[in-house]
Amino acid sequence: MNQKFEHLLKEHKLKVTPFRKDVLQLFVEAGRALSQQDLETMLPDADRITLYRTIKNFEDKGLIHKAIDGTSQPKFALCESECNHQKHHDAHVHFHCQKCQHTFCLDHVFVPSVAMPNGFEPLESQMIINGNCKSCNAKITSTN
Repeated sequence: MNQKFEHLLKEHKLKVTPFRKDVLQLFVEAGRALSQQDLETMLPDADRITLYRTIKNFEDKGLIHKAIDGTSQPKFALCESECNHQKHHDAHVHFHCQKCQHTFCLDHVFVPSVAMPNGFEPLESQMIINGNCKSCNAKITSTN
């Protein structure tokens, strides 16, 4: 697994450091979008500025993308392999669970294209679905 993280960092032209590997591992293991505050909680000894710069570098190089979920706290998730430092290809839907407050990328559910009126040029589009995630739904079902 450690070599996989090194390869991912090198592939995105990022210097390999133990801290960057740790942050990358958290994203991989979480399986959901994480905020800087989530990462600070998971890495209690981490320097906040170093963590901020790591997130920024990961986003700039196409390793993670913003996962817009309608909350006030920016979250980030791992990109698909098509993303790079020139362009993010993350036109997928994000799902925000109202119970656990976790945000998930629905990588294979795409934001539909919208016909724009003349003179309007869209730069990006986002779609958020709010509801209960699989895990929270299972808890609801098991208590009934």
